[in-house]
Amino acid sequence: MNLYYSNRAQEYERVYYRNDEVRQKEQAAIRESMITLFVNKHVLEVACGTGYWTQFVAQDVSHITAIDVSDEVIKIAVEKNLPSNKVLFQQANAYELNKVQGNFNASFANYWFSHIPKNEIEKFLKQLHARVGTGAQIFMADNVYIESIGGSLIEKAGSKDTYKLRTLENGSQYEVIKNYYNEAELREIFTPYARNLDITIGQCFWWISYLVK
Repeated sequence: MNLYYSNRAQEYERVYYRNDEVRQKEQAAIRESMITLFVNKHVLEVACGTGYWTQFVAQDVSHITAIDVSDEVIKIAVEKNLPSNKVLFQQANAYELNKVQGNFNASFANYWFSHIPKNEIEKFLKQLHARVGTGAQIFMADNVYIESIGGSLIEKAGSKDTYKLRTLENGSQYEVIKNYYNEAELREIFTPYARNLDITIGQCFWWISYLVK
């Protein structure tokens, strides 16, 4: 997974500029939700990639620490020249959030949840919630399954996870975990941890917000 995203770094953001009216409207709705939720918050962004989503909340947060395990995407994120007094990009592991310095009362992780192996979800959420604390604002967004988008879906015998075969512009191919969820599944996963759980299922994306119990 790390190798794939490192090698994909230079073409990472093109997915957000597809000429699709529905996708653009839903992405706009995600942006507006995030901006509203994170005003004056101390935010931990998990799996920030090239900082595409970071840039939209940077002006209104008190501070945001944005982490990613890939040094290549962090380098691109830093080039966005976001306010240094408000934004810190840092190479760090999403499964080792206890090593990230700072005090936080909010967190988001966009287009990361689908890459978490299903048997690691509980572990990831518990350490995320422990890191930001009770009452912290959480936001996540990810893809709805669309057969024609994002490569072939692969299912493997004995595995709860599904995978996508992704081809980069240089022709190299990578098999990556990509799990898709409906509203009922999301509600089952997050309800034990959440207060004020709000779930939106669009045609292209889903997004959720809640407060940590």
